[in-house]
Amino acid sequence: MPEVESIEIIRARDRHFTDFGWLQTYWLFSFANYYDPHNIQFGALRIFNDDVVAPDTGFPTHPHEEMEIITIVLDGEMTHQDSMGNKAVIRAGDVQRMSAGTGLTHSEFNLAEQSVHFYQIWILPEIPRLEPGYDQRSFTPDHWRNRLLPVASGQAIENVVSFHSDATIYRGQLDAGNRLSFDNTAGRRIFAYLTEGELTIDGLFLGKADQARVDTEKSICLVAGADAEFILVDVPSCKGWGYSDRTLSGEKR
Repeated sequence: MPEVESIEIIRARDRHFTDFGWLQTYWLFSFANYYDPHNIQFGALRIFNDDVVAPDTGFPTHPHEEMEIITIVLDGEMTHQDSMGNKAVIRAGDVQRMSAGTGLTHSEFNLAEQSVHFYQIWILPEIPRLEPGYDQRSFTPDHWRNRLLPVASGQAIENVVSFHSDATIYRGQLDAGNRLSFDNTAGRRIFAYLTEGELTIDGLFLGKADQARVDTEKSICLVAGADAEFILVDVPSCKGWGYSDRTLSGEKR
């Protein structure tokens, strides 16, 4: 049977929002005390949080394991420290990756005088029990103007932050009226999140902070109605995870 193809648009107003005072956050998937059994993950994409942290506040030391954690800073800066011995400042345009693997702890604090706005993306690793690891790179807006720029990937792409999953995270910006296409293939899903502007995906409209969850084997067309900046994540579909047909056929003993 042919695969069901769909593009689901989720509006900004339908994201889960919590204001903790020091942290204002939109959780696009089930996270912490927000649980929706119909919104756990999209393919191998498990978490996409849109966070703003106030000055002189942050996340105290806390643990992670068995996850590829990618942080993309949009504005401001965040100071990171972890149990692997890394201490770094992550600034606008920077992309950081932690492979949590068998387990690590880290803290993130905004030590600057302005709020920091960043996305944190969690992707399921292909291999369990990895040694924890760290990577970080800097990019500038000219790199992704009117194109899709891979910034983090597990697909052997050069000059990007690496991680341990068959997926790629892109930053993109399109001037009003410009377009580009993305060639999707069997067994893949595409997630898009609009930071600013107006964008259509195969004719479906996205405004600021809208998201698209694309489940199709065809190429898609992105067109900017107004200057648009966005994130696009290409991940394995995860269809077929679980028992094989042979296992499901059972066996008599």
